[in-house]
Amino acid sequence: MAEPIIVGADGSVPSARAVAWAADEAARYRRDLRIVHAVENWAFDVPLTAAPGEVASLSRAGGEILASAERVARDRRPEVRVDVELAATGTVRALAERSKSAFELVVGHRGLGGFAGLVLGSVGLGAVRHSACPVVVVRGEGDAGHGEIAVGIGLGDDSATLEYAFRAAAAWNARLRAVHAWPFPEALDGPGAAAGPERAEERARWRVLEAHAPLRKRYPDVDVEESIVPDNPAAALMAASRAADLVVVGTHAHEGLTVPRNRAVTHALIHHAHCPVAVVPARGHHPS
Repeated sequence: MAEPIIVGADGSVPSARAVAWAADEAARYRRDLRIVHAVENWAFDVPLTAAPGEVASLSRAGGEILASAERVARDRRPEVRVDVELAATGTVRALAERSKSAFELVVGHRGLGGFAGLVLGSVGLGAVRHSACPVVVVRGEGDAGHGEIAVGIGLGDDSATLEYAFRAAAAWNARLRAVHAWPFPEALDGPGAAAGPERAEERARWRVLEAHAPLRKRYPDVDVEESIVPDNPAAALMAASRAADLVVVGTHAHEGLTVPRNRAVTHALIHHAHCPVAVVPARGHHPS
């Protein structure tokens, strides 16, 4: 069976939007959709003694949340096969475990607790760090309609991020905007070099073109535009998110979001982007 798209549900309005977005995504990629709700009767995985009635009440509430989310998905995309799961474990652990057999994880940008609420802050960034598959945080207002997907490109190995972005652009029938921000252009020509901004931009553009050249051959129908921006990476991608249906960024192999600049960019987008954000683990990333 093909890897499903998994979406977290917690009963909040942003969670319902994430479920609807995930249903569209499942239809787009012709994959099954699994809706998961985590029942937690303690905070931060520190167990407390709970009365049997309390556990049963949490389970009933979780079942109602799942039933409501399932209705949202089926009403949105009746052709998609949907199943639901009530997970009795910590939210971050549940996300990490299920990511090992998922095409992608989808969560809302805030909520009542559980999956969507934990996207905010360090716990949510930890969930992204430990995921074995791409994680999409559904942000923004309204449905997609710009016809553009933006992808952030650095000067490292962005192959996994670019592959996800090209595949998404093809599935969405959208233009792909490759964004590279160069706040320190002199670094491109090495120590002691005195290249001007124009030379730095030219070198950056060639590196970006070289990075996605193999994928342009694999996806010849995807229209690609390069944006080489003399700005902070987070600011450049935030600006791109205003005219995009999805922004795609990557993590570093073996380091997740521990690299300060990479963590800052991802953190800023998750909290402030104007559209959904996909965070793609690098090749060789081994979630713990």
